[in-house]
Amino acid sequence: MQHQQSSTWLNVADYQLHLRQLTPDKADSAYPILMLHGAIENSRIFYNEKGRGLGCFLADRGFEVACADFAGRGLSSPKASRRFNHSQQQLICLDIPALVNHLYQQHQQPVIVMAHSWAGVVLAASLVRFPELLPKVKTIVTFGSKRVISVRGLKKRLHIDLVWNRLSPLLCHFYGYLPAKQWRFGADNEPAQYLLDTIPWIRGGAFVDQTDGFDYASACVDISWPQSWHFAAIKDQLLGHPQDVQAFLAETGLNSGRYTVLGKRYGHQQDYDHISMLTHPSASADHFAELAVWLKQS
Repeated sequence: MQHQQSSTWLNVADYQLHLRQLTPDKADSAYPILMLHGAIENSRIFYNEKGRGLGCFLADRGFEVACADFAGRGLSSPKASRRFNHSQQQLICLDIPALVNHLYQQHQQPVIVMAHSWAGVVLAASLVRFPELLPKVKTIVTFGSKRVISVRGLKKRLHIDLVWNRLSPLLCHFYGYLPAKQWRFGADNEPAQYLLDTIPWIRGGAFVDQTDGFDYASACVDISWPQSWHFAAIKDQLLGHPQDVQAFLAETGLNSGRYTVLGKRYGHQQDYDHISMLTHPSASADHFAELAVWLKQS
């Protein structure tokens, strides 16, 4: 492992966001990287203490990396509970701007932002709602990010229509938060309001804010995006199906960036899925390596 790991906490409103700092032994990039995780997971999708994961891979190649835990998740404080709720709008309007501004001020350089799954949606929403953030973002990289799940089939009916859209709100009502880890359908729990805010978008509702009606879709029309690269996985048949990823990119205008499907037919070592695109050992020699080269050349 050619980097050091430490933790810091960023105060936002009445809670703290945990940042896992991955500091290279020898820095080789001026631009810091901010990593944002998806729903029912936390920042450990990007790193572990043994040096695995995309965050560790990039830190070993000279990048300063900060892996953020969203409010109520991971090592952020307090945990999701009946006493601590947190909405999607708070994430869009408070947390993401605070994280981008924090890294920009710390390094005095634009930030490379990487997002897995739903984080790509809230990142895009935050940037179009606060376009003054855009000069502080050098590059956007997403992995399996979609807004609407349009694919049909048994998995969709079971995991999305039944578990996410129906069972999860009932669990939120009973527990005061979504106990996804306890019920074994996620790596971390979610605040209740955040879960409820995602459902209309996943179902295909308009890309407008559930709290105040801000029209994200209309705001995207006037955005000049920074350079970007968007990954989908060939075996991701539900949570980030390539066709849903492409629909999200078209809706936001991010389809002007680079787009790659990860699979053997496209020259990769594995047929990746929604999680293995960030966790499989082969990813280091596949798209991790290609991404690191591209970031240093761009």
